[in-house]
Amino acid sequence: MAGQRLNNIIKALEEGKPAITTFAGPGIDNAIAVSGAKYDGVVFESEHNPYDIGLLRHCLQYMLNRKQILDGGTLAPAVTPTVRIPPNGGEMNQWLAKQVLDIGYYGIVWPHVSTVEEAYNAVAACRYPRPRDAEYFEPEGQRGDAPGNAARYWGLSQQEYYKKADVWPLNPEGEILCIIMCEEIKAIENLPDMLKEVPGIGVVLIGEGDLSQNLGHPRDYYHPVVVEAMAEIRAICKEHNVPVGHPHVGLDNIDHVIEDGYRYLMVGAERSYNGLNKARELGGRN
Repeated sequence: MAGQRLNNIIKALEEGKPAITTFAGPGIDNAIAVSGAKYDGVVFESEHNPYDIGLLRHCLQYMLNRKQILDGGTLAPAVTPTVRIPPNGGEMNQWLAKQVLDIGYYGIVWPHVSTVEEAYNAVAACRYPRPRDAEYFEPEGQRGDAPGNAARYWGLSQQEYYKKADVWPLNPEGEILCIIMCEEIKAIENLPDMLKEVPGIGVVLIGEGDLSQNLGHPRDYYHPVVVEAMAEIRAICKEHNVPVGHPHVGLDNIDHVIEDGYRYLMVGAERSYNGLNKARELGGRN
């Protein structure tokens, strides 16, 4: 297992390529459809859909394709499954992250992370505890120990799973991606401190819908105020060498999204995959 990357979103980012993902409502049909497409990953959307851990587990199982595994010769899922859980914010939903990781997901998207404390909580919830003198101790892990189902889904022994079940890029061997969403003015103000003080944030995903609301221009994504705010987020992320993500990528904006330096692209999940194919072409992924 040494050296084999299991998370294809991380693999793309490590190779300097844009990681191409999509939102999908939790459901068996969506899981089957997305698993056969050329995405690097999928985010099962459980913030604005009901949080149903049983259905999320079904999604994992129906993404499995024995022929795909055999032909690929790797334990890595062709499309890496992750989940957006209900808002983190002041609620500090560590238990939701624990449940999702314990059934085998490879990453968490945390909505509404706007302070250093909330960012720390998000990363800590994705990590197992370790001794204080251990490498990569901070943020101090808070995840409870129940690796059996996740290790089985990943195709690893429990000890192999422990070595890989950590956050990237804090731990270079980690296969878990912790994505925080920047969705309000307060988040932009605190983002430099979050990225400076909290190692282990893999991607900052701009929540332009909520951000535009907070800025007084709901879903007016090309309003100068919204454009300026998104540019400020990109500049902060670039300064701290953290990939920044765009949540609404399609044929109408893919060119400038890539030109602007976004490295985590969430393209529309239409079954024609026009947006996906265009993103792969412009991102040098074909």
